[in-house]
Amino acid sequence: MSVQIHPTWKAVLKKEFDSEYFQQLATHIRTEKELGRTIYPPGPLIFNAYNCTPFDQVKVVILGQDPYHGPGQAHGLCFSVPPGVPPPPSLQNIFKELASDLGLRKPDQGDLTAWTRQGVFLINASLTVRASEPMSHAQIGWARFTDATIRVLSEKREHLVFLLWGKFAQEKASLIDENKNLILKAAHPSPLSAHNGFLGSRPFSQTNAYLVTHKVNPIDWSV
Repeated sequence: MSVQIHPTWKAVLKKEFDSEYFQQLATHIRTEKELGRTIYPPGPLIFNAYNCTPFDQVKVVILGQDPYHGPGQAHGLCFSVPPGVPPPPSLQNIFKELASDLGLRKPDQGDLTAWTRQGVFLINASLTVRASEPMSHAQIGWARFTDATIRVLSEKREHLVFLLWGKFAQEKASLIDENKNLILKAAHPSPLSAHNGFLGSRPFSQTNAYLVTHKVNPIDWSV
């Protein structure tokens, strides 16, 4: 697997990239492709989150579970879709909360790349998935890699905001040092749960208030 990733991440995750489990993970994906299976996102975009937001520029971490498994949706940033792709239901609820929390106009497109350039790290726990098979790559080693990512951010950085939406994301709280970072928990923005604690949680204003308190430039959440 040809790894296209920002040098700052290569440095802090070198142990992971050099590990046996990561080599096995890469072999697994390569084998699936040789068998003719479609894998999302496309190879060059698997580490898109790591390319868009260098390690030393991360301010906010939003953790998703799995890439979108439909054609053209996944581009390596959790919850985000490429230009021209209609925003999926969870992203529509994120936009509803943006409008409610900050008074921003609801976007008509779902590409969140603008956030990543300001320090919002949009990472999924699994970085790949087979087409039409959600969670199909959840057990091949990605969790170990992305757990290491969260852990190194918590250890080597401070005053970060971790937005943990839903039970799966909240289980990652144990990887984060709350003495020097902020964790904001809420229900998942999925239509199945958004009304049980996501809508009305005001994560975006709370994030910016924390950043400003610690003399960090806030995020412009407009899309």
